[in-house]
Amino acid sequence: MRVAYTLEQCWHRVPGGTATAALEVARRLSGWPGVELVGVAARHRRPPDPSWAPPVPVRVLPLPRRALYEAWHGLRRPSVERATGPVDVVHATGVAVPPRRAPLVVTVHDLAFLADRRRYTRHGVRFFMRALELARRDADLVLCSSEATRRECEAAGFDPSRLRVVPLGVRGRAAPAAAVTVARHRYGLARDYVLWVGTAEPRKNLPVVVEAFRQLGRDDLDLVLVGPDGWHVDLPELVRPLGEQARLLGFLPVADLDAVTAGARAFCYPSLLEGFGLPVADALVQGTPVVTSAGTATAEIVADGAGTAVDPRDPAAVAEALGAILEDEAFAAGLVAAGRARAAELTWERTAERTLAAYAEVVA
Repeated sequence: MRVAYTLEQCWHRVPGGTATAALEVARRLSGWPGVELVGVAARHRRPPDPSWAPPVPVRVLPLPRRALYEAWHGLRRPSVERATGPVDVVHATGVAVPPRRAPLVVTVHDLAFLADRRRYTRHGVRFFMRALELARRDADLVLCSSEATRRECEAAGFDPSRLRVVPLGVRGRAAPAAAVTVARHRYGLARDYVLWVGTAEPRKNLPVVVEAFRQLGRDDLDLVLVGPDGWHVDLPELVRPLGEQARLLGFLPVADLDAVTAGARAFCYPSLLEGFGLPVADALVQGTPVVTSAGTATAEIVADGAGTAVDPRDPAAVAEALGAILEDEAFAAGLVAAGRARAAELTWERTAERTLAAYAEVVA
């Protein structure tokens, strides 16, 4: 089976979870017997950052990204086959939906733009709405990263019979104690800390993270924020009231991120909307107790005692949940044990298997 597999998000300024998911599945499928994955991207002057380098050959279409996206969504050309040659399946792993000649599989991680369009540019809303229309119309199957996303897609008018829940996975193993010690020294994390990881954008709900930490009233703790700059969030200004207790580390290499996560006393992630919540799943792997959002996809990850889910709009509730972890060692240990058991179920191999099953279904 030959699959055209879009990987343009690897060149985005903030590749984010969509690139992580696409690359992790590609790594598993690239060695699968009888499967040939061929990456598809726009024309670029240079390869992506090594952290986001595709593990499969990438064929390039003769347009830069914006022109390619506009052509795909407006003119419905060029076909991916112009770059890849004949394929059995086209898999759109990001938001842009290419024209179809072969059966089309589309991954939808979330429909966040429908929740609050004011946070997107006019061009962005137009692009997302057109992608939604094309995915509804043209996709043979839509792969949803969570049950929450499946419900969003159904509410947005997708045919329920074409929706498949394909949860994402977690990477690697728990960081060894020596790596945690090295990372804490490297980034100057001498004190205990509460951790948040992600791209700074409005739906990540960082004002509640900061306010909940403030309400803890602990002068022996720091709040560590990790991840690239995003949009519509002035992070230095937001954390200014915390003074030296706020630490902004920016983007970290994967090994360092795992070690910094493993070293945290608690992981705080009260996001307003997620398609899955990779940072939450990764925290479970590292044995870090999690506080996250009730009623969202991340609540699915921490179900059955694998973490604590509270109202993400209530800083007092978030602070209370963090306090329980910080002050009750037995409670925190129970979350760690349940979280690691849950993380063991969330493998990228399982994600790849379900993705491959979708390919087989559309070509049958």
